[in-house]
Amino acid sequence: MYSLPNFKAKDPLKIIAFMREHPFAMLCGADQQGRPTATQVPVFIDQRDGALYLSGHIMRNTDHHIAFENNKQVLAIFTGAHAYVSASWYEDPKQASTWNYMSVHARGSLSFTDETALITILKRTTDHFENDPDSTAGFDQLHPEYVSRLSKAIVAFEILVEEVDHVFKLSQNRDDVSYQQIIKKLSQGDENAKRIAEEMKKLRQFT
Repeated sequence: MYSLPNFKAKDPLKIIAFMREHPFAMLCGADQQGRPTATQVPVFIDQRDGALYLSGHIMRNTDHHIAFENNKQVLAIFTGAHAYVSASWYEDPKQASTWNYMSVHARGSLSFTDETALITILKRTTDHFENDPDSTAGFDQLHPEYVSRLSKAIVAFEILVEEVDHVFKLSQNRDDVSYQQIIKKLSQGDENAKRIAEEMKKLRQFT
């Protein structure tokens, strides 16, 4: 990824918060032949004993499951809103247009867990995203026979994160006039554009 000082968050807690706000991550790996594999899954982001861990589950016997059994190295990509930024919005428009976006890359080593941990992650995932203890779709409402069949088709994983990098590219390198104009134009755009505009407003306060 582009690693430019202008587009970095100064507070590391903001990076973790972003990951938690966008938990549907892209897990990327490579098989024994070096061919890339990828899948998108919801993950939990936990900090234990000074280390960062990601956990979730995937289907068994898929290309990515087989790849990760043979090559434990994984790249997890967390992405948020993104939007085109036209150079016509700059005070000096004779420059290249660009794209504003927010992304975090977490690299580490993936290991598969046992069935007990799988049941734990299934319950945690269901209860967390249902976010309703009385939901009829809660994990405790599932029939044990169904859970038993389901657990044979999926496998839980944990990733020990060894490196985190990020780009929060929000026009930080632009002058105040251009910055305000970009916010104005993005605020008139689609939902992605509006979210980028809101993130830009948090970085610079104008009276």
